[in-house]
Amino acid sequence: MNFAAFDLNLLRTFDALMRERSVTRAGEAVGLSQPAVSAALNRLRHLLDDQLFVRRGNDMIPTPRAEALHEPVREILSQLEIALAGDMRFDPSAADRTFTLIGADFFSTLLMPELSERMAQKAPRISLRLLDSARGDVVRLLQEDAIDAALERPLDVPEWVSTEVLFRSPFTIIAARNHPGIPQEARALKELSLDLFCELPHAMRSIDGSMTGHMDDALAAMGRRRRVTLALPHFQSVALAVARGRLIAAVPVQFARAMASSLDLALYDPPLPVSVPDIKLYWHSRHDRNPAHVWLREQIMSATEVFRS
Repeated sequence: MNFAAFDLNLLRTFDALMRERSVTRAGEAVGLSQPAVSAALNRLRHLLDDQLFVRRGNDMIPTPRAEALHEPVREILSQLEIALAGDMRFDPSAADRTFTLIGADFFSTLLMPELSERMAQKAPRISLRLLDSARGDVVRLLQEDAIDAALERPLDVPEWVSTEVLFRSPFTIIAARNHPGIPQEARALKELSLDLFCELPHAMRSIDGSMTGHMDDALAAMGRRRRVTLALPHFQSVALAVARGRLIAAVPVQFARAMASSLDLALYDPPLPVSVPDIKLYWHSRHDRNPAHVWLREQIMSATEVFRS
């Protein structure tokens, strides 16, 4: 193998293909045309004597050789980025790049519009995208640099994943303001009895189809159960279902407050103690001092300040 034939663009193109699994999207990620990406891939195939990627429908599926190469290549590129950045300041007004996050639709609804507006004022050429939390394993996506950061409830992560608490997210109960199954007295007190809470049908957000969650764990500790009759992958769809009048749901209080007026929802305190999860920001520790990543995390912390009040 002629190592002198390798150049940085080939490695960047390979890394982008591994992350995007598409010649077009890989080209967009590294600023190359589709023919240029195809030409780089052909050079890599010749140099490494391996197909590297096999087309399946619209996707480019990596071969075992490509899978084995990806982590070492990603680590080399990351270390090079850090070395070249040094202590240089990141200039957001001149930066031209895309940041990729992953999180629930809670964030696409409540965070991303605000974050986008804030960043547009300071960094007009920076783009943002949020992947749905059902997209894949957060640790793997961070390791592959397929995402810059994750916005998630507490996760079991390896030591190379850095974290910072964004805010706490207690649950509240939402119901249609004129829910026929909730007595007037309970509406006035904004309180549901435990018996009524367990009796009424529930909707819940579930990305994997499970019909149980944190609320069910708390109920089980008391020897009680609720009746979940609808599981949906997004908080927004849960709120829309509840607004129709038959169901209730336990959702993050910040989301409930944001949806209450437009969907004519009433909010009730949970009739049982429920642990309050921390919502955290996760990123690969290789980016701890990367100026662009530091700036991104600062913007996210600033935009989520309203959730801490």
